[in-house]
Amino acid sequence: MRGEYVKETRRFQRAARLDRLPPYLFVELETAKHELVDRGVDLVDLGLGDPDLPTFPEIVEALREAAGDPATHCYPSQRGDRSLRDAIARWFESRHGVALDPDREIHVLIGTKEGLGHLPVAVLDEDRVALVPDPGYPVYQASSWLVGGDVVHVPLEPELGFRPDLERLPRKTMEAAQLLYLNYPNNPTGAAADAEFFQLAVNLAHEHDFVVVNDAAYAEIVYEGHRASLLAAGGAADVAVEFHSFSKTFNMTGWRVGFVAGNADVIDALSAVKSNMDSCVFTAVQRAAEAALALPVDRVQEQVDVYRRRRDTLVDGLWEARWRVPRPHATFYVWAKVPTDEDSRTFARRLLTEARVVVTPGVGFGASGEGYVRMALTTPEARIAEAVERIRGVL
Repeated sequence: MRGEYVKETRRFQRAARLDRLPPYLFVELETAKHELVDRGVDLVDLGLGDPDLPTFPEIVEALREAAGDPATHCYPSQRGDRSLRDAIARWFESRHGVALDPDREIHVLIGTKEGLGHLPVAVLDEDRVALVPDPGYPVYQASSWLVGGDVVHVPLEPELGFRPDLERLPRKTMEAAQLLYLNYPNNPTGAAADAEFFQLAVNLAHEHDFVVVNDAAYAEIVYEGHRASLLAAGGAADVAVEFHSFSKTFNMTGWRVGFVAGNADVIDALSAVKSNMDSCVFTAVQRAAEAALALPVDRVQEQVDVYRRRRDTLVDGLWEARWRVPRPHATFYVWAKVPTDEDSRTFARRLLTEARVVVTPGVGFGASGEGYVRMALTTPEARIAEAVERIRGVL
C-alpha cells in the first residue's frame, strides 16, 4: 500500500547519568531468599531495617481524626504546616537544647530519604565534591552523582569507633568539597558520635567553606546515653543542617514524613528545589506527626529498651558461639566482622542456605563494608535467639 508506515522497534535508551549508579549487589541473595520462602522454608530475617513494632496508637488515632477533616484535603503548605514546625522546634529544644526558628530553620520532608536525595540539587555544583561515608547509606552517593557531582568516599575507621578521620583528608579534597555527609547514629555500623566530633566537623566546614549534613534518622535509638546533635556544635547554624525522621523513632516508615533543620540559607535552597518537585506531606499525616512529638519520652524509651534486650540477646549469643561481635551504641543494627575467610556476600549466602538466617552483606554499603555483615534487630527476641542457635550450628 502506497505510503504504508512500518513501525520499527526501537530500544529505549535511558539517561546516561544513570550509568554512574552502581549495580544492585543483593539481587542474587534476594532471589535465593524468595525461592526459599516460596518453598515454605522458615527464615529468620535479620536483613530488614524496618521496625516490626507497630506505630503508636495515639499517632494512628490522630491520623484517623485528621483525615476526616476536609480542611486537610487541600494542598499543604510547602514548608510544612506551621503547627508542626512549631512542634518540631519545641521537641528539638527539649531533646538537644537547640533553639530553632520555625519559619526559617525547619522544613518538613516527605521522609528524610526524599530530602537527602534533593539536597545535592540545591547545594552541589557539577564537578564539585561530596564527601560520603564508606560504608554508608547509598542515597548520599547516588544523589550526588545524579547531579554531576564528584564523590569522594571517606572510610569509617574501626579504630576510631567507625568515624571518619576528617583531619587526615587531603587539603585539596577539602577545598573542592561543597558537601560533607555524616550519619550518626550510624547505619550500618551502629556507631554514635559525640559533641567533640561534631564540633570538629563544623570547624572544618567553616575553614573550607562547605555544608555539613548529619542524617540523624536514628537519633532517638541510642543506648547508654550516646545522644548528640550536630546542630548543638558552636557555629553550626552557619554551615550545618540535620535531617530527622519519624520512621524509626515512631515506627512510621510507610508514613513518609521527616524534617530538616539548621542553616536557613541551605533550607531556602532546598525549599526552592522541592517547590518545583513536590507538594509536601498530606496535612493529616503532619497532624499525626505532631501527635508523635507530643508522646512522653518514656514511651519511646520503652521501645529503645526492647531493642537493647534484642541487641544483648544477639551479641551475647554470638559471643558464646565464638563470634566476637561488638555491642553497638545506637540504632537497631549490629555490624559484625565476617568470622571466616569468606567475602561478605559468600558468607551471607551461606548463612541463608545453611542456617536459614538472612543478613545483609556489608559490601552493599561501600567498599569499606567488605568483610562485614549487618544484622537488624527488627524481629522478636525469641526469633533472634533462634537465629543465634542456627548460626551457632553453622559456625
